Amino acid sequence: MSSIPPISCLRSFEAVARLGSVTAASRELHVTHSAISQQIKVLEELLGVTLFVREGRGVRVSEDGRLYALQIREALGGIDEATRMIKTQPRSTELVVAVLPSFGLNWLLPRLPRFQQLHPHINVRLQAGLAVSNLNRESVDLAIRMGKGDWEGLEQQVLFHDETLVVASPRFNDGVLPRTAQEIIDSRIVFSMESWQPWCQAAGLDVDIPRTGLCSNDSNLVLQAVRLGQGIALERRSLVHDAIQRGELVQLGQVTAPYPYPYWQVLPDREHSKAKQAAFSSWLAAEVEAYLDELATQEAALAIAP
Repeated sequence: MSSIPPISCLRSFEAVARLGSVTAASRELHVTHSAISQQIKVLEELLGVTLFVREGRGVRVSEDGRLYALQIREALGGIDEATRMIKTQPRSTELVVAVLPSFGLNWLLPRLPRFQQLHPHINVRLQAGLAVSNLNRESVDLAIRMGKGDWEGLEQQVLFHDETLVVASPRFNDGVLPRTAQEIIDSRIVFSMESWQPWCQAAGLDVDIPRTGLCSNDSNLVLQAVRLGQGIALERRSLVHDAIQRGELVQLGQVTAPYPYPYWQVLPDREHSKAKQAAFSSWLAAEVEAYLDELATQEAALAIAP
């Protein structure tokens, strides 16, 4: 281990070799030009190898330097990754939950205080993102995903199936809301990534709605635009149920369409996370059951309403 040069020398050398300039390397590393030059000199003396050929006021990496730089770059990358992983490693009292931003904001977050009341010793860290990360490599204890459930090497449990419906602000169009399916599709629409075709088929409409006007791949932005009265939107019930209950949004018509992908709870196999996983999984199952019971009660009430 004593043959390893100082890390500062290696970082300076790699930066100069990659950028082709001592000046550029000094700017990237936030040190002086002379400090970079001195660290490279120290490294060359330790190795007994000329790493750069001086050409006028500049430098050119030698063949030995080029090969050494490739290896050092890989080694520094490994150090950086190891440092990142250890810094993000969940603590024994911390539960890291990876979740879709839309589901996290609109369904999970309003319910989380009940988990905190039951388990005040567990600190929840929500890791929101659209990317499907490798849970066996990332520092995540549990993930809530939407999809087909074909993630290899992970324990997977269906949470619930969803459906799509059309929502609007109560103030949309000065409060004169569309009522029929035709009036709905003729309204100003804020488009998400959801397809309107299944909803139109359920409504008995054989139409292809052109995507014109505002569109976003983020359901949170779509729903905010709807709240601002900028249009109506087709969204998943899980994202709008609580807002409808609060009166922030209203469902337009009674037509719904099944959503093709359910929500899943996904668990990596980590011995040190099992107690936290079990606590959150048990709480989440109870919340899902309560949510589905509420939906069933509302559906039954609508069925008997005059």
